Amino acid sequence: MPARHALPPRGRLARRVRHALSGDRGEVTVELVIATPLLLLALLAIIQFAVWSHATHVAQAAASQALAAARTQDGTAGAGHAAGQRLLDDLAAGPLRESRLAVVRDATSVSVSIRGEAVAVLPGVHLHVHAETVGEVERFVPDTDTTP
Repeated sequence: MPARHALPPRGRLARRVRHALSGDRGEVTVELVIATPLLLLALLAIIQFAVWSHATHVAQAAASQALAAARTQDGTAGAGHAAGQRLLDDLAAGPLRESRLAVVRDATSVSVSIRGEAVAVLPGVHLHVHAETVGEVERFVPDTDTTP
C-alpha cells in the first residue's frame, strides 16, 4: 500500500479518471433498456400497417363484388348490397371493424362505398379504411348494322 500512495495526488486522480472511463460495466443493460422498447414499437408499427393494408384490400374486394352484382342488366342495389355484405361477413371479421356498405344504383350507373376502421394493434391508433368503386349499368344494345 505505501507504494500506491507514493503517487502524487494529481497522478492518483488521473488514474481514477482513466479507470472510470475505461470501464464498460452496465453499458449493455442501458442499451437494452433503450433499444428494446424502440424495436418493439417499430415491429408493432409494421404489423399495424399490414393489418390496415389487409383491411383496405378486403374493403376493395367487397366493393368490387357488390358492383359486379348490382351493375348487371337485371341487378338491383339490394343484390349488390347483399353480395358485398356476404364478402364482408366472410373476410372482414378479422382486420376490418364497423364496416358500412352503401350501394346506389340509378338508370345508368352504380356506386359502391365501404367505410370502416382497421383493427388497432397499437393503442390509440385509429386507421380509417375507405373503398369506393363506380361503374355503368350493363345493358343490351341490339346490333343495328344492316349491311348485307
